[in-house]
Amino acid sequence: MGKKNTHRVRANRPRSLAGVRPNKSLGQNFLIDEDVIRTIIDESGVTEDTLVLEIGPGTGALTLPLAELAGRVIAVDLDREMIEGLRIKTFGMDNVELIHGDILQQDIRGITEKSMSEYGLSELRMIGNLPYYITTPIIMKLLESGTGAKSITVMMQKEVGDRIAAEPGTRASGAITYPVHYYAEVTEIVDVPRECFYPVPGVDSVVLRLDLRDKPPVEVKSEEMLMRCVKAGFAMRRKTLLNALTSLGGYDKKTLSDALEGAGIDSGRRAESLTLEEFARLADSLQEA
Repeated sequence: MGKKNTHRVRANRPRSLAGVRPNKSLGQNFLIDEDVIRTIIDESGVTEDTLVLEIGPGTGALTLPLAELAGRVIAVDLDREMIEGLRIKTFGMDNVELIHGDILQQDIRGITEKSMSEYGLSELRMIGNLPYYITTPIIMKLLESGTGAKSITVMMQKEVGDRIAAEPGTRASGAITYPVHYYAEVTEIVDVPRECFYPVPGVDSVVLRLDLRDKPPVEVKSEEMLMRCVKAGFAMRRKTLLNALTSLGGYDKKTLSDALEGAGIDSGRRAESLTLEEFARLADSLQEA
């Protein structure tokens, strides 16, 4: 399991959200609990030398206090109404930049490098309350963006967070577990009851901080092959590795069997039983096949 802090929160009385209408199609659930907001900010590591990239600022519950601490905040939201509302709330705050758009379509590295250079900031940290339905794509986008970020502090559905924080090679692990642990160290910051949101969602949430590694814990000849092997292995997680890996394409079963044997892995095992090191050996074995 990832490291776990011991923060405990109690849902406070909701703050006024007069005039705000959550967009169900965008999966909007606004964080309204002051204790959780403060915990996220305290644990994010933000200082006056930090550029913050915030994903899904919504009503600005995190944006405004972050702007008081950080050197600069760039907030990206797909909802134009939320961005326009934030323009009013952040009027006169010259260290806040608002972008209307899909974070998955943004040139994250280009945007952040330009801002850090222009404003003389020394580190980048990413923070967000992620829509449940696209949590994994956003996390992978941030991890693979090549920005040199120090950390990614994100709130997500607890079930997904537990899978991310799980130790690779355990039954709780999934396809997202391995790339996250490859790129980062995972710390569980706080469990967030569903009552801390408006409207109240049908699930609880959790906040994780992903501290980006200077160097991955395993060496591989091809990161792309490593990620392909993990994805293929979990695409049919109930099947044996030998059968699951056929979804890679381009390899017959004899080649796959030989690659597994070369990596010292029993072809009858399932993906969830493999450690990150074993997946790395498998990727290297297939790379040479």
